[in-house]
Amino acid sequence: MTSAVRALEEISAALAHTRDDPRALLQEVLRAAAGHLRADWTMMALRDGELAGLNIRFLALGPDGQVIGSAGGLPSWLADELAKVRGAADTEATIEAGRVRVPMTIDGAVLGRLIARYQPGDTPEYADLWVLRILANQAAVSMHTATLNVEGADLRLQAQQLYDQITRSSRDLRTRTAELQRAERRLQVLHQRELVDAERHRIALELHDSVAQHVLSAGLSVDVCRAEAADRGDQRTVQQLTQARDLIAKAGDQVRSAIYALHHQPTGYRAAVLPELLEGLAAQHQPSLAVDVRVEGRLMPLSATIEHALARIAGEALFNVSIHAQATRAAVRLRCSPGEIRLWISDDGTGDPAQLRRVRKLEANCGPDGRHQGLAGMARRAADLGGVLKIRRSGLGGVMVDVRVPVRGPASALRADSPAAGGRDDDRRSDDDRG
Repeated sequence: MTSAVRALEEISAALAHTRDDPRALLQEVLRAAAGHLRADWTMMALRDGELAGLNIRFLALGPDGQVIGSAGGLPSWLADELAKVRGAADTEATIEAGRVRVPMTIDGAVLGRLIARYQPGDTPEYADLWVLRILANQAAVSMHTATLNVEGADLRLQAQQLYDQITRSSRDLRTRTAELQRAERRLQVLHQRELVDAERHRIALELHDSVAQHVLSAGLSVDVCRAEAADRGDQRTVQQLTQARDLIAKAGDQVRSAIYALHHQPTGYRAAVLPELLEGLAAQHQPSLAVDVRVEGRLMPLSATIEHALARIAGEALFNVSIHAQATRAAVRLRCSPGEIRLWISDDGTGDPAQLRRVRKLEANCGPDGRHQGLAGMARRAADLGGVLKIRRSGLGGVMVDVRVPVRGPASALRADSPAAGGRDDDRRSDDDRG
């Protein structure tokens, strides 16, 4: 009993060094077994296939206390014992021919054997086999734990490698997603540009084939009437027809300018499609009317229907300013805010907002009768988009046409230096005379 307690005490001192390499504990087990049985040779060996991740397959302790870990250093009889252990699965402990064989087990599975050769006359008792079993099983647990630690370290390394790979893949995926989104936006803009170009050419063709010809015919008819009135000496009629001829000539120039602008897309301008349309409309009225176009905030992607309707409203409003308002300056503002896009056209002319609201109401009540219904048509376009059109006094002194249209999806935040973010905006100074 004293010998067994001493052996266990020596083994317990070696347990603190067996997390990664159980060699120290196995050597102490061999020494404890040799001392307990007064054996000259002791060996611990694993079966083939057991604890495959462990690089220690056997250890032997010779008479001189030297630990042997290679088969070439074993005596022939011990080499034969090693060969038997590798293929054996016997769970019984045996004592015969001066040798003791004790299985190393975990959960009933035989991992290997502990073998000792004792001196003649020192035959061990069966109680000694229980001590050897404790030593052998402690060695088996240590070897199994070391194997689990090695496998756990491998798994942790693989998990870290997988995590690093997933992190890189996630980063690459975010980069590719951003690139795809940018490409999608570019394709959408290009598609809208194609639609706008086709619409430009169609409108230009209609203006050339219909409106321009009618304006030219009207001018010729006015000239004929003016000549006849001059022959009759009706100076008042001549004066009125002269004013009409000048207006028709001005309208003809604007039609020709519009046709030219529609056939020649603005160059060097890389904004979104709607701002391009507004710039094109402003160019049509140069130099008789100075039009300033400003886009406030970052324009979100809009449908072609919304862009077309807003461009037609702006075009009709600028046409009215140029023909009727006697204005020298106009301003076109386009503002994006969350859930809404706003367009307003202001001028410094002589128009009366109240009078224009009455005209719009009369146009809406009369219905389509062949007459020009510009104001009612603008209001209908806004209403078709779910929006509203208002006519009010402009901060420039004339009339402001204000259109608000709801849009789906979040709008980008306005720039801090834009008028919408707190800067000066002449067109917002006066909302009087709203009606």
